[in-house]
Amino acid sequence: MAFENESPLDSLWKEYGRTFKDFDDLTLARWLAQTLGQLEGKVWRLSHPLVGAYRLAALPAHERQVWFKRMATPPAVYTESPCCRAPFLPLLTRDMKEAGLICQHCNETLVPFDELPEELRADVEAWGRDYAPVHAVAHWDDQQRRRTRDYDHAFENAAEAAERLLTYAGRELAPKFLNFYPAIIWEDQDECLEVRPEDVGF
Repeated sequence: MAFENESPLDSLWKEYGRTFKDFDDLTLARWLAQTLGQLEGKVWRLSHPLVGAYRLAALPAHERQVWFKRMATPPAVYTESPCCRAPFLPLLTRDMKEAGLICQHCNETLVPFDELPEELRADVEAWGRDYAPVHAVAHWDDQQRRRTRDYDHAFENAAEAAERLLTYAGRELAPKFLNFYPAIIWEDQDECLEVRPEDVGF
């Protein structure tokens, strides 16, 4: 039975995920290892169908500790994640300064911001500093909204700025991570500002 606050999209993704839950451990491990080979060396949108499928498969794999069982060998470039010992596959989000890079297997912090390679930290910090006030517009309280006199216009401007900043993250920022990590996934939407992946160029 679905939770009352579950969206139709959440229900759909749960339905998609059942495919991987039906895989036995060996099949699941092999599928994940082969897919990691396809992801290697590239920058990926979070919304990409292959990334979505990988994330759906990674959930039951984590629950069943498939990577602990060493039933399949991922490509050698993927080191072991310190958080869950799965292959190192990071997600870059707008909350990078606070949350660090996120693990695609357990959803925990994979690399805290302070442990990023020094060459990346300044660029990430500058991008996050630009993005924070833009995103904050979606969470203004009533008093802040009244002060603008035209909140809809302020919201639209913030959404357009978010589109530009997310595009920059995908085109300019994320590729720099490939100098240090085998692949990188970047968040290409902002639900709070109603920015969808199709709004973000790349």
